[in-house]
Amino acid sequence: MNTDRMNAAIVGVLFIVATVAGTIAASIGNPILDAPDYLAKISANEGAIIIETFLVFLMAISCAGIGLGLYPIMRKFSVGMAIGTVGFRVIESMCQILGGVNTIALLALSQEFVKAGASDAAYFQTIGAVIKAGDEWLSNGVMLLSWCIGAFMYYLLFYQYRLVPRWLSGWGLIGITLTTISSVLVMLHIIPGFGIVQMVANLPIALQEMVFAIWLIAKGVNVSAAAPQAA
Repeated sequence: MNTDRMNAAIVGVLFIVATVAGTIAASIGNPILDAPDYLAKISANEGAIIIETFLVFLMAISCAGIGLGLYPIMRKFSVGMAIGTVGFRVIESMCQILGGVNTIALLALSQEFVKAGASDAAYFQTIGAVIKAGDEWLSNGVMLLSWCIGAFMYYLLFYQYRLVPRWLSGWGLIGITLTTISSVLVMLHIIPGFGIVQMVANLPIALQEMVFAIWLIAKGVNVSAAAPQAA
C-alpha cells in the first residue's frame, strides 16, 4: 500500500470514528445537559458526563487527524489549501476540546449546587446559564463554521482534480454549503442552535461523510489521474 493509499484509508477511518464518537456523546449528554433541571441531572449522572466528555475528546482528536491525514495528499496540488484544511480542522478540534472543558466545569458546578441546597440555587443557575450560553455559541457556531471552511477546501480541491468521483465531492460541496449557512444563522441568533432547521441542513453532509469515508477506505484517492491537471 503506497503512502497516499494509506493516508486516505486512515482519513476514512477517522471520519467514521469522529462521527460515531460524536453521535454517542450527543445521545448520552444531550438528554442530561438539555434538561430543565440540568444541574441536578449532571450531578446525578457523573459517570455518563465523564464518558460523554471522553468521547468528545476522541472526536476532537479524530477531526484534527483528518486534516493532518489529508495534508500530504493535498499539498501535491495546493500547499495553501492543504495548510488551510489542517488549520481549520485543528481550530474545530480545539473548539470541541473547549466544549468538553465546559462540560466538566458544569459537572463541578452541579456538585456544588447540590451541596449548597436551595438557598443558593439562583446563584449556581446563573453561572450554569452563562457557561451553557457560551458553549452553545462555540459549538453550534464557531466549531461548525471552522469545520465547514476546512471541509470546503478539501472538497473543492478533490472536485477540481477528480481525486474522488465528482458526484461525491460535489455532494460534499453542496452539503457543507448548507451547513455553513445554518451555522452563520445560529451565530447571528436568527435560528436556534441544533433546532429543526440546522438539523435538516446538516443531514446531507452527515450522510455524505460516511459515503466519503467508505470510499477513501475502499478505493483511496486517484492521485495519478489528477497529476497531469496539477502540472
